[in-house]
Amino acid sequence: MKQLLLIDDDELLLRTLRARFERHGMQVTCVASAAELEQISGTMDAVVVDLKFGEVNGLQLIPNIRKRFQPQHLIVLTGYASLATSVAAIKAGATDYLAKPVSFAQLLHALEGVPQEASATIPEPSESPLTPAQLEWELIQKTLQQHDGNISATARALGMHRRTLQRKLSKWSPLKS
Repeated sequence: MKQLLLIDDDELLLRTLRARFERHGMQVTCVASAAELEQISGTMDAVVVDLKFGEVNGLQLIPNIRKRFQPQHLIVLTGYASLATSVAAIKAGATDYLAKPVSFAQLLHALEGVPQEASATIPEPSESPLTPAQLEWELIQKTLQQHDGNISATARALGMHRRTLQRKLSKWSPLKS
């Protein structure tokens, strides 16, 4: 039986995914906080981690997750997809990066190591240019990565007020629209 660790601060999503994966014969452990994550031990066949895990950046968790649980598959799941974070996730050791909303079938295929079409993860660049909102989102994500997730430093680098940056980050990613 496959051991699966789900790390997300959305408890409704955790309950839903747990039920679905258990129906597919997996043993599922759910974690909704950093404190809960510290209590988990052992090896896991697969881990799914949310990019925005409460106050923690899921990308920062990847090296520790890899070392502690030694998963064959480590998937970053996010509602805030960007090219900068997808590259950072893969460099940190993620095996896949999926943008919410994601179908259960796509998630299951990623956990089983079945290659998906590029459209299942980050959208491929199209012939049409990026919108100003998409360009701004990419710049914010890249600058945020350069400043290790520090909102104040990122805001200073972008020449905007910290609250303005936080407001922009709290909106959904324009890449999905």
